[in-house]
Amino acid sequence: MPATNHLQSHSLMKKLGFQPDQRVAIFHADDVGMCHGANAAFAELSKDGIITCGAAMVPCPWFSEVAAMAADNPDVDLGVHLTLTSEWQNYRWAPISTTRRSSGLIDADGYFWHRLPMLAAHLVPEAAEAEMRAQIERALSAGIDITHLDSHMGVTLLPQLIDIYIRLGREYRIPVLLPKHLSEYTSVLEFDNISLNEVTEGLARLEADGWPLVDHFRMTPGVPARESDSAYRELIAGLPPGLTLVAVHPNISGDIEAIIPPRAHFRTEEYRLFRDTKFKEFITAQNIQSLGFRSIRELLRHKE
Repeated sequence: MPATNHLQSHSLMKKLGFQPDQRVAIFHADDVGMCHGANAAFAELSKDGIITCGAAMVPCPWFSEVAAMAADNPDVDLGVHLTLTSEWQNYRWAPISTTRRSSGLIDADGYFWHRLPMLAAHLVPEAAEAEMRAQIERALSAGIDITHLDSHMGVTLLPQLIDIYIRLGREYRIPVLLPKHLSEYTSVLEFDNISLNEVTEGLARLEADGWPLVDHFRMTPGVPARESDSAYRELIAGLPPGLTLVAVHPNISGDIEAIIPPRAHFRTEEYRLFRDTKFKEFITAQNIQSLGFRSIRELLRHKE
């Protein structure tokens, strides 16, 4: 990493009240709004303080419940999980801005495409921008004080969308998830045959402008239930110095088992673990500090 990147990273850590060599985590709940169990888990764990923020999927069936939650608690640290794909077999969602196949956003069944490469092959950037704007505006209209933007399955890192993603962050004056150690993010997504040149250039522009960016990215390990405790302890113990976004997907049992039967335990085990006193004590013993996106957003707005 170039020296200027180190200096900018250290500057952000200092502004946030941390030393450069401290390990700081954003424990981030993805997929809020996808189903009731995700909402209930986010409400409980964020109130408890171990989950520091989350992001809502506006087109999903349970978004209205998230909006009601935010209305009751305006200080909740919640962003928009910009959504242009719908990956599950029998539980789907569609654009809120259009029903036209010509938009490139809709498959033969009228839903978002299942996978990121499918979307990339049909993408009409103007339609995608209209959809992302519609999702942001619906969240704002619902009363959510949006603290950041990120994206479901990393769709905003597609070459056709990265400039739009950055522009939306600038326009709405909110941080965007774009880790400086980019490969830590893209390696867990479907970017094997997709160019990242535009993303690298966009990241460089944001760094040059001094925008607040996270350093590192980690995600739900996705291991068998019997390995959950050790896998998460290994993840926490291995967090590097700097600011790391830890993307998790906690879900209370009840609905997720019907949505994704073979993989539901990834999410229910996260919920169990993040409620566990011993696991929280382990995080404390590791001297991991935590924060959400609200304080980062305020730094950005103060800068401008």
